[in-house]
Amino acid sequence: MIFIVVVTVYLTLLVGISVYKSFGVKTQDDFMVAGRGVPAYLLVATLVCTWIGSGSLFGTAGLSFRSGFSELWFSMGAWIGILVIYFVAARVRKISQYTLTDLLEKRYSQAARILGTIAIIVAYMVIAGYQFKGGGRFIAILTEGSVSPETGMLITCIFIVLFTMLAGMVSIVSIDVFNGSIMIIAMVLTLPFAISAHGGWDAVVTTIESKNPHYLSMVEGHSVWWVFGIILPTFLLLLSESSMYQKFSSAKDENSARRAVMGMFTGVVFVEFLMCAIAVVGYAIYSNDPRFFLSDGAIDRAMAEEVILRIGYEQLPGLLGAILFAAGSAIIISTGNTFLMVTSTNVTRDFFQTFIYKDATSKQIVLIQRACIVVIGLLAYLLMSQFKTILEMALISYTMIGASLAPVLLASFFWKRVTRAGGVASIASGMATVLFIAIVNKVLEAQEGTTELFGVIPFPMNTDYIAIPAVLVSVSTLVIVSLLTPPDPESVWGPFMERKESITKA
Repeated sequence: MIFIVVVTVYLTLLVGISVYKSFGVKTQDDFMVAGRGVPAYLLVATLVCTWIGSGSLFGTAGLSFRSGFSELWFSMGAWIGILVIYFVAARVRKISQYTLTDLLEKRYSQAARILGTIAIIVAYMVIAGYQFKGGGRFIAILTEGSVSPETGMLITCIFIVLFTMLAGMVSIVSIDVFNGSIMIIAMVLTLPFAISAHGGWDAVVTTIESKNPHYLSMVEGHSVWWVFGIILPTFLLLLSESSMYQKFSSAKDENSARRAVMGMFTGVVFVEFLMCAIAVVGYAIYSNDPRFFLSDGAIDRAMAEEVILRIGYEQLPGLLGAILFAAGSAIIISTGNTFLMVTSTNVTRDFFQTFIYKDATSKQIVLIQRACIVVIGLLAYLLMSQFKTILEMALISYTMIGASLAPVLLASFFWKRVTRAGGVASIASGMATVLFIAIVNKVLEAQEGTTELFGVIPFPMNTDYIAIPAVLVSVSTLVIVSLLTPPDPESVWGPFMERKESITKA
């Protein structure tokens, strides 16, 4: 009962804040980028909460349960990406566009903007959708199965859609300081109690080594290709994460944007390491629990993704477990509303405002975006039947965004020679490669068949490796087409390049 009470009280607090903030939403800037006045500390909180979503609470936990500390390679891709973002955050805020696709049009063309919008809509609907799926599992555990995961998923969808509609980006950045705080407190307290529940660290190590001697190592038992394949999706997504760019545009100034990136790095590394460690301890706790294993002894991937919440519900003292569940609700909601917000912003600006309602007032744009949030939320909900696990959904959506947009974004800020034609071709080829692999995988899985492309690439392709061919195609296309087409004038690439005076200033 205490679990339900604590989670309900916490969610009521968040709704109250969001309702209060909704009265201050007057303009398009207020709704989309929080009036461009967000200080660094709030920006840090919302950036951390955006990244730590159901993909971490369930997907990262499940991968850690299966792979041990080698899961940190998956998380490390994002950590490296954050450090790269540090060098462009101030320039993004200086350019002060609304969305990532605004940047694509400014550097490349409207065609790049449209392709980028399509990639973001498809991938972000999947990401928003697996917040709903995670919420369904969350509610099922919280109610001890009284509410099914399917019903819980619908409840989560409705809640997140309504929550996002209230005040847009203003509500998101306002509540994320609370979400970030409770998230860190819960993870810090959970790890030692989880270790104690199994009899101490020595007992954890002994159990794990008896089951899987490679489990506590980051490198043993895995090939270089696995490491490379598992790093790429998070690295590329972080570099092309549209909500990050939208939130940089919300910053009070350029220095606030840059300071927020380093705060985000610290917060994300800390929380993701704790999550990995908790899941590893969970492997020891549940190593003989038949719920976590299939009849052939293999790990049940879907059940493994619930390990952190299972620890909270079954192994921790009541109040601490309830706090962990409140953190879980914060993780799901903060990421779900952010991705609905970003997707709806792109649809509103790149479709309705560009082609249909060119002369719409600021208030009309806010109304259109709220309607888009409802439609996108419904479509995201309907997509969920196509995937078995949250990690599978995460890897495909991460790669869709990363392979399509990360190369052209990096080139915008670091390579003067990239051309408009090269950027458009790169986005299109990255999208096409991911869609091709995903479709072929689904067809072969439905037919229970296998094949080899060019006699060497096995299909269905393991989603752990899907980023490698997608990135190779996208980057090769970018370079080749750019070198074969005339260079763009300085007026196009100049605003994206770091200048000596701005370095000194920073």
